[in-house]
Formats: sequence, C-alpha cells, structure tokens
Amino acid sequence: MAKDVRYAIIGAGNGGVAMAGYLALIGYSVNLYNRTLDNILSLIKDPRIKVTGETNGEGRLNLVTNDIEQAIRDVDIIMVTIPATGHYQLAQLMAPYLKDGQIIVLNPGRTCGALEVYSTIKRTTDKDIVVAEAQTFVYACRKTSQTSAHIFKSKREVKLSAIPSVRTDDVIDMLKDAYPQFVPVKDVIETSINNYGAIFHPAPTLLNCGHIERGAPFEYYTEGITPSISNFLEKMDAERMKIGLLLNVDTVSAKDWLEDSYGIKGESLYETVQKNPGYKGLQAPKGLNRYIYEDVPCSLVPLSSIAKEFNIETPAIDSIIWLACLITGRDFYEEGRTVERLGLKGLTVEQIHEFARNGKVLTNADEEVAS
Repeated sequence: MAKDVRYAIIGAGNGGVAMAGYLALIGYSVNLYNRTLDNILSLIKDPRIKVTGETNGEGRLNLVTNDIEQAIRDVDIIMVTIPATGHYQLAQLMAPYLKDGQIIVLNPGRTCGALEVYSTIKRTTDKDIVVAEAQTFVYACRKTSQTSAHIFKSKREVKLSAIPSVRTDDVIDMLKDAYPQFVPVKDVIETSINNYGAIFHPAPTLLNCGHIERGAPFEYYTEGITPSISNFLEKMDAERMKIGLLLNVDTVSAKDWLEDSYGIKGESLYETVQKNPGYKGLQAPKGLNRYIYEDVPCSLVPLSSIAKEFNIETPAIDSIIWLACLITGRDFYEEGRTVERLGLKGLTVEQIHEFARNGKVLTNADEEVAS
C-alpha cells in the first residue's frame, strides 16, 4: 500500500507516541490526538517525534490536536492506543465526525473492545465504518518524553480481525506496508480470547504491588515474574484457554505466543519470559496503573463473565479480580465489560460468533431478506 494512506493516532501515551513517530518517520501523514492538552503542548509547538531503539530517526507529524473532529478528518485509518477503559467514551466522541469508509483499529482491543466500540458507534450513525482490533500492541515500547519514544522490540506477528469480518483482509492490506506483522483471524472473538495482556499485566502488578508502591525500581517482566508468579500465570492461562475451547476459538498458550511473537524458545513460561529480548530493560510502573485499571475490567472481567455464562470455573482469574477490587476499593465487576454490557447475555456460541462477524445477531426477518 502506498504512503498516501493517512493516519490518525488516538492517545499520546507510550504506544501512541511510538506509533505516531514511527509512521511519520517512514513517510506517512500522521495526525496525533490527545484529550489532555498539557501532554501535547511540546508537540504542538514542534511536531516532531524522536524514535530510538529498534528503529532510529525522527518523524514530523502533520497535526497535533486535542480536537477529535480535526484529528480524524479525512484520514483513512484511526489507530486507537488509549486504555480500553476509554473505548466506550471515545466511540461516542468520534461517532458524529466519522465518514464512510474509515477504519478504526484498536491497539489492542483487550477483550471484546471491537464489539463495544462498533455497537456504540452504530447506535448513533449508519455510516459504513469498520472497527478492527489487534490482539496485542505491536511494540514493546516506552515513551521517554513528550516528544520521544523508545521501541525495544516489534512483535513478529500480531493477530487482527474486523467487524464486519469480511473486511478483515481489507484492513490487513491497508496496514501491511507499515505493519506486515498483522495477520488475519476469523473474527474478533479470537483476538479477544487471545488477549495476553490479561495474563501478563494484572497478576504480576498486584503480586509485586509492595515493590511498586515503594517506588523500588525493577524490570517488570524479567524480575517481576518469578517462578512462583509464573506458575500462577500458567493457571490463569489454562482458564483462558478453556474458555477459548468452549467458544471454538483457536487458542495459543502464553508461552507459545511469546515464542511466536519474539522467536525465542523456553522449557517453561518462566524461562521463556527470562529469555525474551523484548522484555529486557522494561521497568515496572510507578504505581497501580492501567495494568490494573484497564486490564482488570476490560480483560479479566469479560473472560470471567463469559465463563460464568457457560458455567466454567475460573478461580485463578477471579482471585485476581477480587484482589484488585479489595486493594483499590473499586468494583471492577460493576465497571467492566460483562456479557450484559457487551450484548452477549443469553447468546449461544454460534450467535456470539455471528455477532462478532456482523455486529448483530440476525433475526429470522434478516435471514429472509438476505436470502
């Protein structure tokens, strides 16, 4: 695909600044949006992002703004990098200004993000919009200042699907010049269940929260995931895969995913994490950040809720949700993406996939019209 594809990046955090800088560096027109003006004042003054690490150079942005209408006007692809907790509000904010043919990509969607965003937009507009979600973020990266980012490592493969699913290949084709790592899967249920942030984010953060709140520096993955914590993550991962099996999804274990994404081999999840060059140097957060406030309600709660809908027990996943609720004083079950909130309550497995493919469950009348 030629460099005439126009991008809007939504969110000027770690991923957003890295993605905007990279795309601008390799020759694309890039608009960058951030809700909080103070965080982008430096880039408004001088719209250049320095990228270091796996890729080195400087990219000049086309536009930096906190006006969503300006940010998405006339762009082809809207790359969303904000926390999943903001997806619903962002969908409401964008809906009046979207145009036919625009593509929204959630980077990542966490669990059922595309379903939430697509349904929200379709409640207010009948525009021909595609909403896709990546199973994970394409980089291991960190923002080093308001105008710079460091890309530690790009993943070799990232699964992606769209609603409607017949448009998935179109999205892949639009992205392939910039991101050949994206590969299609059958629908967004597969990208949602294969959400590895659910495994690698909340539990290590909570189980290391004493170090994190003291401000003790440590590498999040290589030092924060000890052998015993890794054993617990494997139990969570087994529950995730059990849900995937029920939903007829091709699931990949967290260990195998690390091997596929980074080209490494290990005898256990712990060994694979320790050998991963993409995790070297990635420091722990300085507080209970989005790994709790995003990944618990938007990754673990939907997994737990879907499991309960089909009478599957998930004690490891549930223990982390409840621990997060007790430590933070928040009710993440109330805040999170439950089957009721996602419109999946009472649906069969077949109907869930139909909803993921089409954005709705076809009624008898719809089926008669289609025939």
